[in-house]
Amino acid sequence: MDWLEVLFGPDQGTPNTAQFCVRALLLFFYGLLCIRVAGRRTFSDLSPLDILVAIVVGSNISRAMTGKAPFVPSLVATSLLVVLHRLVAMATVHSNWLAKFVKGEPTVLVRDGVVDRSAMRLHQLSEDDLLEGLRMEQAGAIEDVALATVERGGKISVLKK
Repeated sequence: MDWLEVLFGPDQGTPNTAQFCVRALLLFFYGLLCIRVAGRRTFSDLSPLDILVAIVVGSNISRAMTGKAPFVPSLVATSLLVVLHRLVAMATVHSNWLAKFVKGEPTVLVRDGVVDRSAMRLHQLSEDDLLEGLRMEQAGAIEDVALATVERGGKISVLKK
């Protein structure tokens, strides 16, 4: 293990410039590997689980690079988290209750031109937020909407009349 300390620097203390560069190089490729293992959806329409994993992976990589956390154990723990994320994502395909827990459920905001105010409060959406979502989907007015839904990723989808 002495060669690891020579290459990556001490777990406690400050690595030298060359060791920081070696850490940065390895962590760059390690971060790319984590993103590939976690899958593309981790950084598209983010679910709460996706957001959590993205934040923790970024934090772990940062702490490992700066020497604020032990290098190899940080990589192992981060790898475990990414693999666990992938396994949970695969399990949600086969389990509706797990998918609802992890990803949430879509909520109807507008049906046949009538706004559901309780659904808007539930998602902390103002009338301006709703109108913005409708405009982004090319719907000019609430009366033109057959169905508007807050999808699991937080985006408002619209079916026009």
